[in-house]
Amino acid sequence: MNHEPFATDSHLTVSSPLMGEDKGEGENVIPLPPLHPSLPFNFAQGRQRRGNRSVVCPLVLPTWSVSVVCVIAWVAGSAMSWGVCRVDEGTDPRVMVRELTGTCSEEDRQALAVSADDVLAALQQGSGVVLKGVVLTGDLPLDRLSLQPFEPGLVKHPAIVERIQAERVSEVRVIHGPFMLEDVEVQGILATNLVRPGYVVVRGPVSLRGSTVRRSMDLSRMVILERADFSGMHIGHEGFFIRAVFARDADFTRTVFGTHSRFHQARFMGKAAFTGARFEGLAELLEVFFAEDAEFGRTRFLQGTGFSGSRFRKMLDLSGARFEREVYFRFTEFQGKTDFHRALFRNTVDFTEARFQGDADFREAVFEQPGLISGIDLPESGGKGGPTGRDRDFFILLAILAVLWLLLLAVWKRKGR
Repeated sequence: MNHEPFATDSHLTVSSPLMGEDKGEGENVIPLPPLHPSLPFNFAQGRQRRGNRSVVCPLVLPTWSVSVVCVIAWVAGSAMSWGVCRVDEGTDPRVMVRELTGTCSEEDRQALAVSADDVLAALQQGSGVVLKGVVLTGDLPLDRLSLQPFEPGLVKHPAIVERIQAERVSEVRVIHGPFMLEDVEVQGILATNLVRPGYVVVRGPVSLRGSTVRRSMDLSRMVILERADFSGMHIGHEGFFIRAVFARDADFTRTVFGTHSRFHQARFMGKAAFTGARFEGLAELLEVFFAEDAEFGRTRFLQGTGFSGSRFRKMLDLSGARFEREVYFRFTEFQGKTDFHRALFRNTVDFTEARFQGDADFREAVFEQPGLISGIDLPESGGKGGPTGRDRDFFILLAILAVLWLLLLAVWKRKGR
């Protein structure tokens, strides 16, 4: 394509195939009106040839309008690209990334679903997994990960090493990178499936924040070395964390547990947060060890609940918690402060052989059926109570001393007369 500048005089020429062949000086001329010399116009001319004919097309645009058109086109193109539903993949070969972006309908999410087989293949190759906003189809059985020899340097935590070696576990399964399924709809079963002694060690962070597990989730015997985030997730059926180990903080804030939850013999080495959680089925937190603060404020327990045999080394916050059915604290050790402020107990409450070594706050706690309470003494109103044991003996002794003091005072006054 040839470009020739237009003359800037008062007349421009346009040649057209409708006017016949190019004739040089003898070609047809269409006069154009004169242009004012002060107008900031730029001109360009394009010549297209068809055989031996040509068309000369002048393009007349102001400089500012070109900029405006470019900006509008860029914004429109960006908006269209941002609105398109797509799955973004990361660039790090060590991590499988699938993040859903754009405006996505339910049909889009199903069409762009991620297969659990692909996730398992990435884990088997030693990669981490980061899924955000996608649908995960199929079951994800973590027991299919290959075994490798257990070495203390793998976890670098003396208490965890001691626990694994005490069970004489010589081989473990390892997830080397992050294991993050955030805002994901898990349609199948997510499970470690470790019936025999063994562990799945996750060396990166674990997060199922905001995800929904339609069926069951079993993370029993999983050792999570980094922070664990299960906040805001919903478990449709069973949620098992039997003998799971949380080396750092674990967040279950506002988590909804399904038909049956089990944390039997789990260990929380960092802070455990269950604030605002909801246990819709049986809640078994039996023989659980909490090394740091345990937060269960405003948690709702809709079915039977058990904390029996558990040990709380620091603060336990159950303020505002609601127990709709029976709850058991048999043989439970409360080594730090225990807060039952404004807790609601609607059925059996059993503190038999429980040990309170710190302060216990039962202010404004409500026990709707005082006749079903054991292990603590409550006033006749049933509105407040405190633990039995050394605290009760102290108050009895204090009452005896007060009576003796009153008797001595009466004798002294009589002698004074």
